[in-house]
Amino acid sequence: MMKEKQTFETTDEYIRQFPPEVQEKLNTLRGIIKELVPEAQEKISYQMPTFALYGNIIHFAAYKNHIGLYPGASGIAAFQKELVGYKTSKGTVQIPIGDPLPAELIRKIVKFKVEENIKKAEARGKK
Repeated sequence: MMKEKQTFETTDEYIRQFPPEVQEKLNTLRGIIKELVPEAQEKISYQMPTFALYGNIIHFAAYKNHIGLYPGASGIAAFQKELVGYKTSKGTVQIPIGDPLPAELIRKIVKFKVEENIKKAEARGKK
């Protein structure tokens, strides 16, 4: 019998499914983003916690061995040098579950994405 895929309505629901030490990291990550962009909409997208302002800023998710951050291709490309110690792909960075969160780097990526989204929104408004 196939296990039904779990769905989440809120970030709190998503975070509660993990062990306390992972919940702490996810809540810390969430707090960093909320502190930087209090006006951002918090939602679930692709079954992951997501923050959006003029479009998605960042998604995040926890896995067995890492925390995944999804700032998109531009967010990864802009910080390629600072992400050298992490496994990355076109739009993702993996932070090993046992490592501390790179709070300053996360702040830089989030700020970059907010600025990028605002510029794109302004450009759309001028057309």
